[in-house]
Amino acid sequence: MVLRTPRLRLGSTEIIALADGEGPFFSPRSEAFPEATDEQWAAADRFDPGAVDAEGRWHLRFRAFAIRTDRGVTLVDAGIGPADGPAASWAPVPGHLPESLAAAGIEPADVNAVVLTHLHTDHVGWAVVTEGPAGRRPYFSNAEYLLQRREFDAIDSLNPQLRETLIAPLRDSGRLRLLDGDTALRDAKVVATPGHTPGHQSVLVANGRESALITGDLLVHALQLLYPELPYAHETDPATARDSRERLLGQETALHLATPHLTEPFIRA
Repeated sequence: MVLRTPRLRLGSTEIIALADGEGPFFSPRSEAFPEATDEQWAAADRFDPGAVDAEGRWHLRFRAFAIRTDRGVTLVDAGIGPADGPAASWAPVPGHLPESLAAAGIEPADVNAVVLTHLHTDHVGWAVVTEGPAGRRPYFSNAEYLLQRREFDAIDSLNPQLRETLIAPLRDSGRLRLLDGDTALRDAKVVATPGHTPGHQSVLVANGRESALITGDLLVHALQLLYPELPYAHETDPATARDSRERLLGQETALHLATPHLTEPFIRA
C-alpha cells in the first residue's frame, strides 16, 4: 500500500495528514443531519463529492495530523486503531496510522505530545495498544497525552469502557495531562471547542496572518462548513457545538482547516 502524506507548511511548521482508514458511516447520512435540506445536501456534495458513495452513503476518511517543527512532533488524535481497537465494532479497522507515520518519516518514539480532541473511539484507537504479557501500554511511549478535564469528567457518559482500556494505562504510566480550557503548547495552541462532546478541543497553529485549525470533530462534514448552524445527531450539545464552529470559523486570519473526516485533509475556510 502506498500512503500519501499531504502536508501544509506555515512558516517553519509542517502539518502532516496521516491516513488511518476510510469507509461508510454506520447509519444513513440523513439521520446524522436530520435538519439538512435537499438544497444544502446538494451544495455539500458539490463542495466534497467524495463524501458520498455510489449507494448514497456518507463516506468518511479517518485521519490524524502531525505538527512537526525542529523542536519535535505533536500528534493530534490517534485514529481508529488496530483490529482489536475500541472502534472495531463500527470502523474499518485495522487502521494504517503506523504506516502513515513511517511514510512521513516519524517513529512513534519521536512524538512528544498527543492531543486527544475527544473520547470518541475513532480518535483514540492507537493511543494505547496491547503488547504481550505487559498488557496495554501507550503506543507513543515518549509523549504526554493531553485531554480536557471536562472530557475526562464526562467519560462515563461518553464511553465508560475507555476508563480501563485508555485512561488507566495512560495514568499508570504517568502520561496523562488534563487541561482546563485553552492551553499554549510548544508549537501550537489547544483551543477548547465544546459541544460535539463536553470537553472537545481543537488545535490552532498560527504564523502571522495565516493560521491552521486542526478541527477534530468540530467539523465532521462539509455541511457544517457551509452551514455551521446545522446540528449533527451525535453532538452532545448542538447549540454549544454551533457556537464553537461559528467562533472558530469566523476568525479574521487566513484560515486553513485540517479535518479528520472530509475527503481532502486541508481546505480553506
